[in-house]
Amino acid sequence: MSAPVAVTIEGSVGIIELARPEKFNCLSLKVHECISNARARFEAERNVRSILIRAQGKHFCTGADLTEVKGKLNDPAALDHFVAFGMNNLRALESSSLPVVVAVQGLCLAGGVELMLACDVCFGAETAQFGDQHAQFGLIPGWGGSQRLTRLMGQRRALDLMFSARWLKAEEAKEAGLVNYIVPDADLHKSALEYCQKIATRSRPGIAEMKRLAREGADLGIDQQMRLERDAAVRALPSDDVAEGLDAFENRRAPEFKT
Repeated sequence: MSAPVAVTIEGSVGIIELARPEKFNCLSLKVHECISNARARFEAERNVRSILIRAQGKHFCTGADLTEVKGKLNDPAALDHFVAFGMNNLRALESSSLPVVVAVQGLCLAGGVELMLACDVCFGAETAQFGDQHAQFGLIPGWGGSQRLTRLMGQRRALDLMFSARWLKAEEAKEAGLVNYIVPDADLHKSALEYCQKIATRSRPGIAEMKRLAREGADLGIDQQMRLERDAAVRALPSDDVAEGLDAFENRRAPEFKT
């Protein structure tokens, strides 16, 4: 039986590829475990500077593996483990020191949207569609969708998307703040990989610190946010990467970061 997730490294980019196209790349516990293991591996490898999540087949991901969910309905402990592990996995992606880019084609629904929301930057194919399907089947989000949708879209638009279970076309999703870039379908994986490769030329600690500031500061008051950034800047300025960046600026050359 083939692995449900393909894990590779291309240059400085760690690639996590959902590999269940016959099941529309639905998310089982095993898939979450594979994603979690790959993320931890990439974080530990110094040559990896970004993570790209993509999927095989026509659709990115249509949600949780409902066959697996149905098999756990009479086992509260197993059901709790399934929900908790998925939630913790996506939280770990969100808080990873590495930038996480996701490339979405076809349908991105329910649990697929929750996976997409946990990433930092989203590329969408022109024909991609995004939606929260939970309400249509009497379900509710379990992997952070109700919280991340509200943060990104605002409460009214998020509630409308959850209540209606409607699908957003790529342009609508971009306007709503869910997607950063829309590219032709044929260019999706290439464009997302090139973006990741560009990130790889940046300072790894610098990128990690910017991500931390944005994530941790979101729940703080403005004075605490400013203090968080001030402390980080003071720590970073004496670093080797900053010295290299300033020297590169003064000498009009591309920096070569060692860390």
